[in-house]
Amino acid sequence: MKIATKYNYEKQWQVTQEKDLLKIIAEEVGDADPQGTLKYVKEVISKGKEISLGSCKFKKVD
Repeated sequence: MKIATKYNYEKQWQVTQEKDLLKIIAEEVGDADPQGTLKYVKEVISKGKEISLGSCKFKKVD
């Protein structure tokens, strides 16, 4: 599954690699488990929804 991210100040979505997703999640949620949070993000976006963590949004790319 390809995942795109977009910060609040950005206008376009960017396809993001998993290692970078983990970095973004760690920055946005602090001490929470990045791996577990990424798993949750994947579950939510697999249903066609967008999810926000802090100032970053995530969505599935077809």
